[in-house]
Amino acid sequence: MGGRFTDRTAFVTGGSRGIGKGVALHLAEEGAKISIIDINEEALLETEAEFKEKGFEVLVKKASVTEASEVDSAMEETVKQFGTLDILVNNAGIIRDNLLFKMTDEDWQLVMDVHLKGSFNAARAAQKYMVQQKYGRIISISSTSALGNRGQANYSTAKAGLQGLTKTLAIELGRYGITANSVAPGFIETEMTKATAARVGVPFEDFIKGAISTIPVARSGKPEDIANAVAFFADEKSSFVSGQVIYVAGGPKN
Repeated sequence: MGGRFTDRTAFVTGGSRGIGKGVALHLAEEGAKISIIDINEEALLETEAEFKEKGFEVLVKKASVTEASEVDSAMEETVKQFGTLDILVNNAGIIRDNLLFKMTDEDWQLVMDVHLKGSFNAARAAQKYMVQQKYGRIISISSTSALGNRGQANYSTAKAGLQGLTKTLAIELGRYGITANSVAPGFIETEMTKATAARVGVPFEDFIKGAISTIPVARSGKPEDIANAVAFFADEKSSFVSGQVIYVAGGPKN
């Protein structure tokens, strides 16, 4: 199967649903071998079956990004099976939204651990292989919430932190042919936004309409919109683009 990612291997965290799955699918359609880790075993198996049915090379493993040993082991298995590890997509994430005075220690810590510790664990594990082969693409999924969002003190902080991590990785790893960039989605229709609508007691269709009313291009985002931006950063030809954050939100964010 031809494509710009033929002979490349992409490792996607939290890739069994939503944005992660959309990204994995897009990269696979362009020829990449795909390795996915997630904690949702049922969704993992469904995704594996779907990818194999389409003729894609895929490896799935139940693992938590917060456990460095599980990430290391999954990457080792990926390289053993596919030969290389070229693209890392730090996508795994959770939300525990609440206003500051209601936010618990656990709400804060869990979001920090999954987004920040998880991305650190994955980047540190991946760079060993990338430095050795003098090539790599690290793409982290941030969010427009990095600019501040009511009820998301934890999530906003974590997503802003990912942008700082991205810029530092770009500085440290550039000499080894490795770039690091971030994609910051705006409103995207996923299981996560569906859960948010349910939590605030609004039908999902109404929730989408409300979001669209604030988006200049007058439509909501889909996982493939994010996948398209990830693919740009993952491209071999994007070697002079590093340490950047691109907001994919249907309009400007600043």
